[in-house]
Amino acid sequence: MKTLVLVFHPNLSSSRLNRRWAEEMDKQAGVTVHRVYEAYPNEEIDVNAEQELLEQHDRIVLQFPFYWYSTPSLLKKWEDAVLTYGWAYGSTGNKLHGKELLLAVSVGASEDSYTPNGVFKYTLAELLRPLQATSNMIGTSFLAPYAAYGVMQLSDEQIEQTAKDYLAYVLNPEAASLAVR
Repeated sequence: MKTLVLVFHPNLSSSRLNRRWAEEMDKQAGVTVHRVYEAYPNEEIDVNAEQELLEQHDRIVLQFPFYWYSTPSLLKKWEDAVLTYGWAYGSTGNKLHGKELLLAVSVGASEDSYTPNGVFKYTLAELLRPLQATSNMIGTSFLAPYAAYGVMQLSDEQIEQTAKDYLAYVLNPEAASLAVR
């Protein structure tokens, strides 16, 4: 299975966690890591190149930091530009049908903040629901997301462990114990 990891981090060089995740994925055979902010520093997306990348892979991973209860702005812009009518959805838009979509999310707050009784009142899975709806629309199989919480407080050892866990999960998403519920 060929896996495409689309890294959407606006300042990847300063990110300990997302940078480490991308580095770990770079080492894997059958995995293509695409650092989207680096590819498009002016946010002028090459739609044809992006669509070709997607077509060449079986599993698509959207890796990003979660803030303001959403994705980084370039991810939304990428969705709008790349997932076009007639290509990704609509009566003839079937290019992604049968592929898998997995979210890999880094979260600043603690996991207990994302509960009905927590400070944010919603689970992370609930807040990621629009991306699941997008998956439904484009015909991909939505896999349970992978998340690391409290990333600003993680030690170097904990970051290394999340990188190993992330790798294991992306390569074997059936390992549901690592998934966001």
